[in-house]
Amino acid sequence: MKSVRKALRDGSLFKDTYERLNCAECEKKLGTKNDPDEIGTVRVCEECGGEWKEL
Repeated sequence: MKSVRKALRDGSLFKDTYERLNCAECEKKLGTKNDPDEIGTVRVCEECGGEWKEL
């Protein structure tokens, strides 16, 4: 699982005009999946199933 910062750099993710994270592959807004035992938030694309860790 890549970090959000690396995915923004390599083009897997992009920010829209409202600074929301979007998947570059399917152009859908990312949702969140929080696990209380982990540090950070996991961002998930509901369309393609991609996951990125936000620290």
